[in-house]
Amino acid sequence: MRPPFGTTVPGNRWDLVADAAPDPWPSVTVIVTHFEQPGELARTLAALARQDYPAALMQVVVADDGSAVAPDVPSGVDLVRQEDRGFRAAAVRNLGVTRATGDVLCFLDADTSPEPGYVRRMTRLPALLPETVTVGRRRHAELAEQPVDAPIETAGPAHRLPEPAWLSEAYERSRDLLDADDRSYRYIIGAAFACTRWFFDEIGGMDESFDEYGGEDWEWAHRAWQIGAIFAHVPDAVAWHDGPEWAGRMADPEERVRRGNVQTLLLSGRIPVDGSRGTGVLSPVADIVFRLHGRFDDAATFVCVDALLAAFPRARVELEHGAPAPVFAADPRVRAIDPASPAARVEVDLAGPVVLPADQALLERLRALGTGDEDELEIRSSEGVVLARAVSRRSRARRARWGDEAAVRVGSIAIDGAFPLRPHPRVEPHVGGWAGPDHLR
Repeated sequence: MRPPFGTTVPGNRWDLVADAAPDPWPSVTVIVTHFEQPGELARTLAALARQDYPAALMQVVVADDGSAVAPDVPSGVDLVRQEDRGFRAAAVRNLGVTRATGDVLCFLDADTSPEPGYVRRMTRLPALLPETVTVGRRRHAELAEQPVDAPIETAGPAHRLPEPAWLSEAYERSRDLLDADDRSYRYIIGAAFACTRWFFDEIGGMDESFDEYGGEDWEWAHRAWQIGAIFAHVPDAVAWHDGPEWAGRMADPEERVRRGNVQTLLLSGRIPVDGSRGTGVLSPVADIVFRLHGRFDDAATFVCVDALLAAFPRARVELEHGAPAPVFAADPRVRAIDPASPAARVEVDLAGPVVLPADQALLERLRALGTGDEDELEIRSSEGVVLARAVSRRSRARRARWGDEAAVRVGSIAIDGAFPLRPHPRVEPHVGGWAGPDHLR
């Protein structure tokens, strides 16, 4: 669905509106996630009361994840609650959104208090580019002994703790996420992010099956990126976390490892991109799907599918008229085209039965599709015959949303050894390993 306001940019190029300001500024709902943190919540609510954003445009919702006693909130602050059934940050954020009236949503944790310009700075890009997900700069300070009404922009620096180097280095390396890619979801942190209400709904909210600490924000950010999000780190949107980063709060190293493993294993089955999934085990969701439309000779279909899976062993191949039985019956990677199947990061529509070898340049271009300079890729033989068109999920979403305004970037690559199959190729030379192109095309 097209957004109710704003525009888009090619790829992740939020720098194209670096000097622009919304006119008018949107309504904003700040959703503060809370569990048994009355002191930290009081500090964060005091900091929100000091924002330089117009008060008439700002709503605050405290979303309580089952505290034994309902938190005390001042007049004008909304409160929603859910029962205590584990760490359910995803569910309670969704609950907070149900009460929201703002066009832009700013998410904060109760122990993360924003400096006065935070809401304005986090809101600017989503108001201009409604697919944007902004993440603030979460700094750390020892605030437990400080008055809750002390100005956070002075109390934080005066009692600061080290920032996590991995996160700071990632923002620097990616130029504040301008150079984001398929693994940049790791730099969107649930304690301090923002997006439009429209885009939050487009993504489908947060996955409420998460009931242990960590991972729900990364899984949500991955889904956001795959449907066309623009990621931006806003370094001058500073919010101060009371206490050290997560690793510094875990005194037991074995428990730290256990929690980290739980998160990594859970995400490996939901985020099938290289560097996030296993290196050999198949994921429930394929990273790349090849689709063969039309009805073809069983021999041509077999050689095409067999060659594709030899070159791309963790891909999925979908056939419009189903797989010839029993040739592919035992292979879960081959199936009929099903619109209800989970969407892959890259979909490759074949022009017909073809042979595509494991060309390194092609592998790298497909791995980067939807990031960098290409959203779609036309794949040709060395003779110039069009064999397939690869389209990133990000591109499909942008095209559906914006039409001709989507600014989709299309590349082309010629592959040596790639060719269309003849209508009735000989299978025996192929399986025997002695087939040359003359046997197959």
